[in-house]
Amino acid sequence: MTEKTIEGESIPFYPDHVRTELKVAIGVLAVVFIFGVLGMIFPIGLGEPADPLNTPAHTKPEWYFLALYQLLKFIPKTIGATAPVIAVLVLMLWPFFDRKPDKSPSIYRKRLIAIVVITIILVAMTYWGEVS
Repeated sequence: MTEKTIEGESIPFYPDHVRTELKVAIGVLAVVFIFGVLGMIFPIGLGEPADPLNTPAHTKPEWYFLALYQLLKFIPKTIGATAPVIAVLVLMLWPFFDRKPDKSPSIYRKRLIAIVVITIILVAMTYWGEVS
């Protein structure tokens, strides 16, 4: 339970390390307490309360869903809702099915091109979903 230092002296775990961790925990709690008190003194409002009977026309999803939001404009909603889930499942299970070693440089080049094209499409669809 002791830790050897470079000089050969041992530092006991119980009083030294526990004391250091206690100081860190007290410091973190102090920062959280300060932010809590400042939040109560200077509250930040989010705007007017939501009205369930009035949906604004400019409602858009968060930025990480904008590409899927844009995709739903071009394909049927059932395919648009299930295709991303199936794509994620295929990506998760792919390493378990593809076990052969790929040694040729052409396969690496093809994969790199595919990744670059897919990334460009996702960025373009995200931007398009934001401006549309």
